[in-house]
Amino acid sequence: MDLVELTSLRNALVGLPGISGLFTEQRKRLTIAVELMANHSITFMDEPTSGLDARAAAIVMRTVRNTVDTGRTAVCTIHQPTALIKRGGRTIYAGPLGRHSHKLNEYFEGISGTPKIKEGSNPATWMLEVSSVAVETELGVDFADIYESSTLRNKGLVEEMSQAAPNARDLLFPTKYTQPLYSQVLSCLWKQRITYSRNSKFNNMRFLFTFACAVFLGTVFWGVGSRR
Repeated sequence: MDLVELTSLRNALVGLPGISGLFTEQRKRLTIAVELMANHSITFMDEPTSGLDARAAAIVMRTVRNTVDTGRTAVCTIHQPTALIKRGGRTIYAGPLGRHSHKLNEYFEGISGTPKIKEGSNPATWMLEVSSVAVETELGVDFADIYESSTLRNKGLVEEMSQAAPNARDLLFPTKYTQPLYSQVLSCLWKQRITYSRNSKFNNMRFLFTFACAVFLGTVFWGVGSRR
């Protein structure tokens, strides 16, 4: 809980998304904490910052940084506009932006026929417009092929990262679960006890519903048991 900075919320209810309980970034950190309980050597995170503002995203990524500092490996996918990826997952640009995105602008303006960015325009909006399928069809080019043949794509690094290190070993785990069945059952019972003890409204409704059902069924079948 200290690792994911949830110690101050240790007695809080998760609640319903957007209605009660934890905020979105707190729920994401809780999800990370649940995965860390399995003590995996590698943790995969699919867009952990999606739907968050800058401050919330920074908090979540700080949590990821904390987990990496413990010796674990974290693999994250960060959301980017789909226009930068063609159908089939082919990349059309992955490189430095530069000051005021001037390197991005120079790359796309260097493609023959691409309209120049207008003064005062948003580079991100302009890039999405000039790399659309319609513009690609009009120019008769394939932005993915252009990127593949550009100097931005470090083919040597890609090939190097695709090969395992000489002394690398495959990941092997002796058992499927880190704890035996007995410990898992005790942990689940302990969790349920805490969950019920924290939600007094839910418990009161259960007691009231049980009492009402008992009175109703007892009244309906009153005296029936003495007759055959």
